[in-house]
Amino acid sequence: MKPSRLKHLYIEELKDLYSAENQLVKALPKMAKAATSLELRAGFTKHLDQTIAHAARLEEIFNALGESPKGKRCKGMEGLIREGGALIVQDPAPEELDAGLICAAQRVEHYEIAGYSCVSTYAKLLGDDRAVSLLRQTLVDEKETDEKLCQLAGNINLEAADSEDSDGAGSHPRTATVMKGKAARA
Repeated sequence: MKPSRLKHLYIEELKDLYSAENQLVKALPKMAKAATSLELRAGFTKHLDQTIAHAARLEEIFNALGESPKGKRCKGMEGLIREGGALIVQDPAPEELDAGLICAAQRVEHYEIAGYSCVSTYAKLLGDDRAVSLLRQTLVDEKETDEKLCQLAGNINLEAADSEDSDGAGSHPRTATVMKGKAARA
């Protein structure tokens, strides 16, 4: 692959995604632990395994390019993770927390979908067919995760809409059950 401005941009964007994936490897266990929905928790745990694989795919691409994946911090992902973390610290009612975690996770997925769409296009233009294949595999994973989050959001958002605000905390049947579960885990 000959040097070009597109190749430079491609490598910079790959580094950004690599940083993003590694930040997610640290954030997803916290999101899973905070989730009160068993399905949501399982989804975060599954996506953690995928995220580790995504980082490994990026490492494979960097090895083929003879480049290092290090040296860039993804500020966009850092901000998205910080926002999701702030929600957890606020300790809202379980239904609100799960709905908010889904929202934060979908923001992350959309950010990644945009990034992987761009770099797969760059790889194609640069004639890097192996990278195109790897990047598109990850893009499929990210889109599937977003779709699963949409499905989970349907029920969880309805539960949040049906639950009482903090003045009536604990009176909703799921809230009482989840709170008992939280006490048992503590």
